[in-house]
This record gives sequence, structure tokens and C-alpha cells, in this order.
Amino acid sequence: MENLLFLFNTWMKFMFLFMPFFALTMFLSVTEDYSNEKRNGLAMHVVLAVAGLCIGLLFFGDIVFALFGITLDAFRVGAGALLFISAIPLVQGKRGSLSVKDDEDVAIVPLAMPVVVGPATIGALLVLGGDISGITQRVLGCVAVVMASVVLWVILRMGTSIKNRVGGRGLRVMARITGLVLSALAAQMVMMGIKNYF
Repeated sequence: MENLLFLFNTWMKFMFLFMPFFALTMFLSVTEDYSNEKRNGLAMHVVLAVAGLCIGLLFFGDIVFALFGITLDAFRVGAGALLFISAIPLVQGKRGSLSVKDDEDVAIVPLAMPVVVGPATIGALLVLGGDISGITQRVLGCVAVVMASVVLWVILRMGTSIKNRVGGRGLRVMARITGLVLSALAAQMVMMGIKNYF
């Protein structure tokens, strides 16, 4: 039961860290002139890149901390502050659009990184990786990443249908809700880091 709760909590964190509805608006703006087949192929490439990046960050977070001599609590404060800064434009609805060339490979840059896995998300992933202890939790963390990536893939695949149903305003509302949850997660990270430091 404890492992299932950990899996669910970690999956939910990744779901909000990925900012799927903001990612969807960026994805639709980039693929506006794409055929359905090309758009679906790009969605798969984006999700595979996101999953690979996140699993790598989860497993190598400890090495990063040891290499630079940074404590986990110090990183919590820094990553939490960065995550909060990233959440503010989402709440205000001021995130910009992407401009890319037709022949540019956009799956990894800019869609996978930094749209889905931006600096704030990287920081949060490193903190989560530092918090995870034991092989069981690491495996469950990877499962949570895969689950969140699958949901992101479904959202991107159904992007046009979702936009037609909820409209641009609906997407902005969902992005703002995501921003509110991210700001709460950021505050929790900062407070935990300060508490543990003292």
C-alpha cells in the first residue's frame, strides 16, 4: 500500500511538472501545418525524449550533488524558487509561443526541452531523485515517469480534438490551474529545504 501511494504521489508530481496543457499549446503552434501522421510521429518522439531525460535525471541526481558539493536542501530551495518563477507566467497566462523553421528537429529542442523539461523541472527532478532511496523506489519513480509520459503522449495525440472541445480559453484555464499547483509544490520544496537546513 505504501509503495502504491508513493507511485501515485510521484506520478501526480510529474503530471504537473510536465505542464501538459501548456506543452499542448506549444505543440499545436509548432505543428499547425503538419499532417496528422507527421504530428503523431512528432508526439511520440517528444514523449520518448521526455521520458529518457527524466529517468536519467532521477538516476544521476546524487552524482550531480556529490560532484558539485551541493546539499539536497540547498538544491530544494533553489529549485523551488525557480519552479515558482516558472509557475507565475502560467498563472498569468503570459507564456509565449514558439517560432521554428519547418526543417528544424523540434522533438528534443524546444518541445522536450525546455518546454516540457525546463530548468525548473530539471531542478525538481534532481530533488526527487535525491529523495528516493532504495531500488524499489527508484523503479517506482521510473514507472511514474513512464505513466506521466504516456498521459502526455495521449494529450498530444488528441491535441486537435481537445482544443476543438475546450477552445483556446479552456486550454489557458487548465494551464493556469497547473501553474497554481506548481506554485504550491515550489513553496513546499522551499519550506522543506529551509526547515531541514535549520
